[in-house]
Amino acid sequence: MSSGIAILGAGIFAKEAHLPALKALGTSAPPLKAVYSRSAKSAQDFADAAAQSLGLSSPPGVYHDSDSPSSSDLDALLARCDISAVIVILPIQLQPSIILKALAAGKHVISEKPVAADVKQGLELIKKYNELYQPKGLIWRVAENFEAEPGFHAAAAAIASGKIGKVSFFRTNVYNYLDKSSKWYKTAWRAVPDYQGGFLLDGGVHTIAALRTILPSRLTHLSGFASLNKEYLAPHDTINAIVRAGTDFHGTAELTWAAPIKARPNTDGFFITGTKGWLSVNFSGGVYRVLIKWVDESGNEREEVIEKEGQGVKGELEAFFAVAEGKEGALVIGDPLEALRDVAFIQAALNSDGSLVDLIDLVPVSL
Repeated sequence: MSSGIAILGAGIFAKEAHLPALKALGTSAPPLKAVYSRSAKSAQDFADAAAQSLGLSSPPGVYHDSDSPSSSDLDALLARCDISAVIVILPIQLQPSIILKALAAGKHVISEKPVAADVKQGLELIKKYNELYQPKGLIWRVAENFEAEPGFHAAAAAIASGKIGKVSFFRTNVYNYLDKSSKWYKTAWRAVPDYQGGFLLDGGVHTIAALRTILPSRLTHLSGFASLNKEYLAPHDTINAIVRAGTDFHGTAELTWAAPIKARPNTDGFFITGTKGWLSVNFSGGVYRVLIKWVDESGNEREEVIEKEGQGVKGELEAFFAVAEGKEGALVIGDPLEALRDVAFIQAALNSDGSLVDLIDLVPVSL
């Protein structure tokens, strides 16, 4: 990629995750040339923050919405020939149209998860990309940082090596306390979501992406229930689901943003049991800890601990830049169709009401 990048969106995650990731990548990341936000103030504030965080000699160009076409709107940014790729970090419902606008302008795109608000919208978006823009050599990836986390890849490698034997069953547990003072709740589009699931979609896809990364087989069926336990987290805040991967193995997924207190139970985030042992994955203090216990060929119980620093956003951006530049050996992540499977899981759990849902019927193996 011979030119620079732009960031479209100036919210919390853009400031607290993407700017530090670009800083960590240093000169291996293309230079930040422009930023866009819907309001002039937020765009300018973000540009100033970016200049300070990245040590830029001058702030990136500032672009924002206006009542009439102008030299500082999004179309003007996308017309710049010195910008070859954009990072889209906008509210869920806005992203699909912006992704298509950027692709139509000839830009490579990496867009924050979820890929779309629902399966139907996601399939339409992916089909348009496959038909109109992929043949032109344009790259589109979904920024799902859990998919890039070294800790989850270490767990997947341990399973693939046969260390715990053949996977038999698993469980995942997400226990979040979210009150009205949370910076995430104070984000207007999250506080009053116009998309399914609320925080379950916005945050829940992370957990499903982690399962997709760790487990050796694709999840195929789900039966579950969704509920609302705190009215201000409408439309739903909790999912309990039983899942299976064909005839290979089965497991459970429990996700809530309605925990009654901040204290978390002593429960593993991810726990996978095999025929020879088990492994768990937990996150604390910025580090993923993979604990593996198994029986070796001599019948002795063994233990291994792997610790990996959390750096998923850095990893996803690094992989995207490498693919956009045509480099060999880049981490293969961010496939929009795979990201849509995460949305399909949440959608199925929200609507199952105890009935069995075929996840492959929702999102086919290929398009």
